Amino acid sequence: MTTPNFLQHRSASTLAAGGARSSEFSLPGEVLAQIGRRILYVGVAFAVLWSVPLVLFLLVAPYVPSMPMLAEQLWPMPGAAIAGTGLGVSLLLVILSPRLSAQPKVHLFLSSAFLVVTAFLFGLLQHWVPEFDHPQATFIGVAILAYSSIVPNTPGRTLAVGLLAASMAPLALMAAPLRGVRVEANWFQYLVAFLPNYLCAFLAVIPAGIIRQLGKQVKKARELGSYRLEEILGRGGMGEVYKASHQLLARPAAVKLIRPEVLGAIDAGRARIILERFRREAEAAASLRSPHSISLYDFGVAQDGTFFFVMELLDGLDLESLVQRFGPVDPARAVHLLAQACESLEEAHQRGLIHRDVKPSNIFTCRMGLAVDFVKVLDYGLVKHEGESFSADVRLTAPDQTAGTPAYMAPEAVLGTIPLDHRADIYALGCVAYWLLTGQLVFEAPNPLRLMFRHAHDAPVPPSRRTELPIAPALDQLVLECLAKHPDQRPQSALDLARRLRATVPAGHSWTAERAERWWRRHHPATTNPTPTACDLYLSKTHAEAWAIPDLAGEQGPAAAYARIP
Repeated sequence: MTTPNFLQHRSASTLAAGGARSSEFSLPGEVLAQIGRRILYVGVAFAVLWSVPLVLFLLVAPYVPSMPMLAEQLWPMPGAAIAGTGLGVSLLLVILSPRLSAQPKVHLFLSSAFLVVTAFLFGLLQHWVPEFDHPQATFIGVAILAYSSIVPNTPGRTLAVGLLAASMAPLALMAAPLRGVRVEANWFQYLVAFLPNYLCAFLAVIPAGIIRQLGKQVKKARELGSYRLEEILGRGGMGEVYKASHQLLARPAAVKLIRPEVLGAIDAGRARIILERFRREAEAAASLRSPHSISLYDFGVAQDGTFFFVMELLDGLDLESLVQRFGPVDPARAVHLLAQACESLEEAHQRGLIHRDVKPSNIFTCRMGLAVDFVKVLDYGLVKHEGESFSADVRLTAPDQTAGTPAYMAPEAVLGTIPLDHRADIYALGCVAYWLLTGQLVFEAPNPLRLMFRHAHDAPVPPSRRTELPIAPALDQLVLECLAKHPDQRPQSALDLARRLRATVPAGHSWTAERAERWWRRHHPATTNPTPTACDLYLSKTHAEAWAIPDLAGEQGPAAAYARIP
């Protein structure tokens, strides 16, 4: 197979990533998303810090024979009132943080105010009884440095907040004369008492600058090309899938990645299989022009060696999820969906391609412009050329794995007695039709081996006998023809199957645009909300988990079921 030139380029429009845009904060999206959690940690830490003196001086101190004079002047009052206020302010920050996590600017302002108030309370404790005979610990400086190391902010704002917090010490000292307490100190004693806090305010710029610089490096590393990754949709054993947008066109997309370090962690044979599947899926998607095939926008290798390709991001749900959530579909709607899938497969078949992994989770019904119930066929990772030798086919499959999904595998694919051709996809589409009409698999079995045996040898029960929905005899018979054991007994092309499917719908009972629109308004209304849709979440399952290797990923749940191939 000849590889198109654009598939060989070294990332002229390499993937970009990054999460939420924030020129104001100049921080990676992951850090911005964690601001709420970081501020929550600050609140908890200071709540514990304020609790310590309350416990020591209110519960432990009464049992101590003698206390320093300074401690006796502060405790229990006003020390308990000051520490109690600090504890209350810290707990208030803990309570408000989760509610403000979606508003980073407000959250940062609140946390900055918290630092200033805390510094003032520290200053009151330190200077309630003015003492300049010997240097004292700079609790305010420690608070400034700890805060800047935990909560991200720009260096300029960090410095401003730090200087304001450092100024709380002299402000607290100014309150002493108001209480009738004389302050006797010279300028040098003031300098020794207050300078460390201001030095800490300047030193706090260092961790803030480090965080900012790291953010710039991450942003630069992940914005090398035309696409910006906004949020991760899912992870599999071989990589991740991100929701993304084109930086200039603002076009949404789904980006599938395979990390080079993951490929290096497995044996060379399996790594080669994964990369070959990756290339084949990109080639197949790039060669198909049917509107019912998933569109490929870009493919390449990033500068760090990450393999990626960019696909359209769909708004809808796959046929497996459709039936799981809403039950078997109206036969007229099943025909409508299946006929569109046939159009994608027919083009692939005419180009000599066999999909080999047709199943409900690889067929989407989507919102496409003004149209709804618009079908997209995806995941051509197991695509095979008709007439391709068995040895070439084996090169796409690990020795202990099967090419295909057992619940939708044609008998000839199970037995290997005759060469595989496009009619294997017709059989799999018959299994999809069975699922849509009945909500059940054609065959049930306790393990994949037994399931494949049943597909090879057992006669299926007509779908009309496994559902309460009325299924026309012609549709019932057509599904059974698709499930014939020998390819010659099935419809001979996807185009012929689509024609015969439409002919089974009685006049006046077709699935119209009006019926489809009513269903979508009720169950999947249009939204401009950028949060992931059901289809986005499925992309994470198919385009991440499908590349997983079970013994590497250690998956035992649904991910493992999609991870049999590589």
